[in-house]
Amino acid sequence: MNSWQLLKLETYNAFMNMAIDEAILRARIENLVPNTLRFYCWKPSTVSIGRFQNIENEVHLDNCKKYGVYVVRRITGGGTVYHDAEGEITYSVVVSKKDLETEDITAVYAKIYSGLTEAGKILGINVDFNEGNTKTCPNLTVNGKKISGSAQSHKRGVVLQHGTLLVDVDLEKMFTFLRVPWAKTCMEVVNVAKRKITSIKKELERDVSIEEVNQALTEGFQKALNVKLVDGELTLYERELAEKLCKEKYATDDWNFYGRTSVV
Repeated sequence: MNSWQLLKLETYNAFMNMAIDEAILRARIENLVPNTLRFYCWKPSTVSIGRFQNIENEVHLDNCKKYGVYVVRRITGGGTVYHDAEGEITYSVVVSKKDLETEDITAVYAKIYSGLTEAGKILGINVDFNEGNTKTCPNLTVNGKKISGSAQSHKRGVVLQHGTLLVDVDLEKMFTFLRVPWAKTCMEVVNVAKRKITSIKKELERDVSIEEVNQALTEGFQKALNVKLVDGELTLYERELAEKLCKEKYATDDWNFYGRTSVV
């Protein structure tokens, strides 16, 4: 059984969360660290946009500023996501595709998502894998309603996949910050979203703590991927690189508004 590194659940701001994920990716490419599974939360709440999206088309920037919600651009593709400080847990997997034994993007999604599917079983929820389409990344649903979305970056044989798992969801709050072009009002979007988005709390009809979900995810990934998760921490290389990326890339308007960076 292969061993992977497990980084315990921690909370950072948007810029550091994205910097850490990229630092782990770079370290794995250089074979400085093993395959890594990381769990994290966001404080303050954040809107993240995909690598190639136009921030002004996707985000109500005035509302974000008004309520202290951060906005950050990811290095991964995919769409715009609202990360609530209280209502979700985010995972990231950085793994050599050789170790996953596949180069196919959808197959990579399916293998990594199997960890979340197993976590759902542990919690008492039947989660289905949805392959997505040309406009939508693969995701996980419960009775046809989305409960987890993810995005990927592939570099030199290594994949970073990170994504959300909705523990609880406040749709009115979510669409205060996410811009939907066809909608005239926030509630117009909310009424549609009620039929398309769900959460662990809603499915189980009880309160669920982030810690309970974190434990289920840890067990689920270990079982689904048939790996041994060994507690670890960021190396000095990763910490120093993350600090640099945070300051010089992810916290800058050049990156977040225009996708430009001077960091090599």
